[in-house]
Amino acid sequence: MFPHHREREQPIFSARAHVFQIDPTTKRNWIPASKHAVTVSFFYDANRNVYRIISVGGTKAIINCTITPSMTFTKTSQKFGQWADSRANTVYGLGFATEQQLHQFADKFKEVKDAARLAREKSQDKELANTALTIAAPQFSQSPPVMCVNGPEDKLFRSQSADITLSSEKERIKKMLSEGSVSFRSICEMNLEAELFTLQDSNSKLVAALHEANANVEQWKKQLAAYQEETDRLRDQVAELEAHGGQGPSDLLKDELTQSLEELESLLKAKDEEIHILQSKKAEYHEMEHERDEAIHRLREIEMRNSDLERRIQNSEQNLNNSLEERDRMDSEIQRAIEILDIKIFDLNDLRQSLVKLIDK
Repeated sequence: MFPHHREREQPIFSARAHVFQIDPTTKRNWIPASKHAVTVSFFYDANRNVYRIISVGGTKAIINCTITPSMTFTKTSQKFGQWADSRANTVYGLGFATEQQLHQFADKFKEVKDAARLAREKSQDKELANTALTIAAPQFSQSPPVMCVNGPEDKLFRSQSADITLSSEKERIKKMLSEGSVSFRSICEMNLEAELFTLQDSNSKLVAALHEANANVEQWKKQLAAYQEETDRLRDQVAELEAHGGQGPSDLLKDELTQSLEELESLLKAKDEEIHILQSKKAEYHEMEHERDEAIHRLREIEMRNSDLERRIQNSEQNLNNSLEERDRMDSEIQRAIEILDIKIFDLNDLRQSLVKLIDK
């Protein structure tokens, strides 16, 4: 929908978590930033070589943090972690549903922090190289560089910008409105992309787990049938031995057969329990599929609301253009009326001078 944003910033990892911020007054208590679990995503800006953590709740950005090499993600419990953002002067906390999700987020944070450190080192090396080239060849500079902000260049710019015409004002208003709409739409777009990224990841894991569970169930069913046949055969042998009495094998062989039979029965019970566990997990997978369908339905509703907002913004822009055109028309009419009044005043002035001359005579 907005290709320039997709090309510039891409989600590289997403997770669901409850977001908290430290109380700015006490610096001890946590304040919930979201009523429920939201998507927290790592984004990478290829143009600026910058990594960010973004989380959006509705149309509000809950987390918008640029990752720096000095940041550290600390795991304070089995399912909770935190990090400090000096630029925003706050501390963010994330509560995850499982310990595995916390470990995955912590590993991704460390990986992204190392990448940000390498990017900063490359940028510093490039700046040092440019500075060295500038110092080594000062004779090629024909005019002194403009180093200060408050020099004659800035004064000239401010003197020129002070004379703003009506048309430039109109363009500025249009630009502000378009930038505001792009910012709002980009937040909605990043939210949708992060939700879709999470759903695709969960869907792939869900399908793989279902295939594995189905394969294990079929295999264990075959093993169970084989164990049951073996148990029946051993039972028949034991019954036959008991019927023949002393004419069959020795009592030691009967004991071994009985022990083998008991082991097989315990193994069958264990396999039955595993099958029941897998069937319960399969029911959980179906619930996850239902939740995924609901999330997709919510995403579609958000897209429809986003389209409605875009349509409203376009109508607002059209109304603004109409208002500006109406104001231009009114200004031209007022200017024409002023010119007519100037002519009338000039005629009245001539008439007054003529009357004065007549009175003097």
